[in-house]
Amino acid sequence: MNTQRGFTLLEMAIVLVIVGLLLGGLFGSLGAMQARQRTDQTARQLAEIREALIGYAAANGRLPCPAAPATPNTTVGAGLARAPNAGGCAGGVAGVLPWATLGLPEADAWGRRFTYRVAPAFARNSTPLTLATTGNLNVRNRAAVLLAAQVPVVVISHGANAFGSRGPGGALAGAGTNAAEIENSDGDIDFVADTPITAYDDQVMWLSSTVLAGRLLQAGVLP
Repeated sequence: MNTQRGFTLLEMAIVLVIVGLLLGGLFGSLGAMQARQRTDQTARQLAEIREALIGYAAANGRLPCPAAPATPNTTVGAGLARAPNAGGCAGGVAGVLPWATLGLPEADAWGRRFTYRVAPAFARNSTPLTLATTGNLNVRNRAAVLLAAQVPVVVISHGANAFGSRGPGGALAGAGTNAAEIENSDGDIDFVADTPITAYDDQVMWLSSTVLAGRLLQAGVLP
């Protein structure tokens, strides 16, 4: 006679452990893939922002001022650049990307606004840009090696951890504890750009004075 035997509790436990491991690996792979897609999407957005800023400078003879960082996106005027003045920008040269002025999406792939800072000499409306105009922003890596000096503008996505960023409602996220990420959200003229690590996932884009001047020469804006 044939006999039938069901799974023992031990066998069932082993099967469940194996299934759990397989599902864990699958979800981990999907999570890593999604993170990579968001990183790539944000990199493409930063490239688009770069071209939009050059286009704005070609059309207006200067770079735009930042948008007010704390204004909710449900408020009229959210995302519009502050007014330029003789010293730079009314309300300051640090804020968030003026997405509405540039006709770009408000947020990065994680739904957070881009931090934006422009050098006063490139935003003011009193003195036209020339080949001799230089910025005042500096970009270094985590080892404090200077990557770019006196640049006109810096734009930052604060990545998945969102430390130091603004949300669509204008609320400010905490700065975290990583020194490089704190540097990118403290409102001064120094920034950090480097390859991502567990504690640092910012993506930083900047324009050099030389590159901007070259593009404006091609556009016939500079003599």
